[in-house]
Amino acid sequence: MAKPQVHCSMDHLPEELLAEIIKKLTRTSDLNSLSLVSKRLCTIEAEVRDAIRVGYGLYPVRLAFTTLCSRFPNLCKVEFNYSGLEPNHGMQLDNQDLHVFSCCCPSLTHLTLNFCSYIDDSGLGFLVRFKRLMSLRLITLPAITSYGLLSLAVGCKNLSAFYLICCEKVGSVEWLEYLGWNGSLEELVVKYCKRISQFDFLMFGPGWMKLHKFEFQIEGLQYAFNPVDPSYVAHNQYRYDFSCESLKGLTLGRIITESEIGLRCLLSKCKSLENLCLYFVHGLNDNDMITVAHTCSNLRSISLGLRPQHCEPDYAYRTALTDDSLNALALKCPMLQSFELTFFGCEPTYPEIGFTQEGLVALIQSCPIRDFVLNGAFIFDDEGMKALSCARFLESLELTRCIAITDAGMRHLACSPRLINLTLALCDGFTDDGVGEVVRARKLESLIIEKCSHVSLKAVQGAAKSVQYRDDCPGYVQWVDCCVFGERNHLAG
Repeated sequence: MAKPQVHCSMDHLPEELLAEIIKKLTRTSDLNSLSLVSKRLCTIEAEVRDAIRVGYGLYPVRLAFTTLCSRFPNLCKVEFNYSGLEPNHGMQLDNQDLHVFSCCCPSLTHLTLNFCSYIDDSGLGFLVRFKRLMSLRLITLPAITSYGLLSLAVGCKNLSAFYLICCEKVGSVEWLEYLGWNGSLEELVVKYCKRISQFDFLMFGPGWMKLHKFEFQIEGLQYAFNPVDPSYVAHNQYRYDFSCESLKGLTLGRIITESEIGLRCLLSKCKSLENLCLYFVHGLNDNDMITVAHTCSNLRSISLGLRPQHCEPDYAYRTALTDDSLNALALKCPMLQSFELTFFGCEPTYPEIGFTQEGLVALIQSCPIRDFVLNGAFIFDDEGMKALSCARFLESLELTRCIAITDAGMRHLACSPRLINLTLALCDGFTDDGVGEVVRARKLESLIIEKCSHVSLKAVQGAAKSVQYRDDCPGYVQWVDCCVFGERNHLAG
């Protein structure tokens, strides 16, 4: 007897189930397409959607965004992003638009303002109306000053994450002091703000106890020496007497340090640290890294950017860290899974790199390294690749400007037991033959080849589930820019 046919359509599904299905869709284009299928789906999708990104396509801003808030009543995360285009009044958010926005989006918890040229301190004052605001990112707002940030600090009581990037008029740091003593920040990121120095963060006081993530970077490699803490008193370290034992993520970029002053002191205080990024920190030495290794047993990820400096005791001109740092990490950091090294300003002849290939190999063999990145490491050659091929945990490898690696080294890599992601950029020592050995032996998830002059597109087509091949990228110039200036020049993208 034939089984009765059961006919089921989306219209018969309960709204709760449809809502759960819609929540699984992450691409805006998919959500927009879904809302066109039926009036019911359009209504449910509007109820579910909690995030939106606004750019130049919304015009006029005030009317259009009011309509959007009416359609999506539960918006929690909103980003206004006008990067990449010249400011155009009427097509970009201004203070009055922000006032209207503060009245029609009561559920807002996360807000990003990116390249909003017409927002100034009075506009920031309207943000205090968002009583649930927890995360705020201000990126390239040329008109705001410290006065606007102070009003934010006083009025936004629930702020737990604050990002301030490329805001060049922000100077005095009363806002930072207020947040430290009265706020509840867990994430603080300040980058490329010319008038803010590393010593200003000493005003953050008890706020350090609550922080889980801290990042401070300045633009451009610094060549001046003898940084001065304007409030430093010899043998009186009261300003440095703070605790940051909750800090799990720390990034410092392009600052100059001395042994007793500045943010270098954080390296001896962060017992819970898991992720550490130190990009071209002048004055960093082996003692600092040995302290980190002994203090931070939970360390999982390290990124180091190193350039030559005059090193004691012989005043040799080289990168400051040596194998003593690597040996300490190998012995004391058993959970280290990700390691990134970038060398800038070093050449095969002079100046030299303080690390040796043997030191790097010892680290790889001692720790469960899954992600390994080398940039500008001319000390790493085919023997180093042979050691990598025996790394039991290695899954992702990225090599940029590693000019000593040849086809022989790539053939060693073909034996790597768990390698699934491979990125090769600006490497001219190997050819199609060497790369071909790897892709035939490994079932790669992703393969990225950028500006490797002796590797052809034909050799890598179909070599992995995802293949990217570029021979027209900016290459070396872009790499230098990133080392010198950080990612600031790419924020507009």
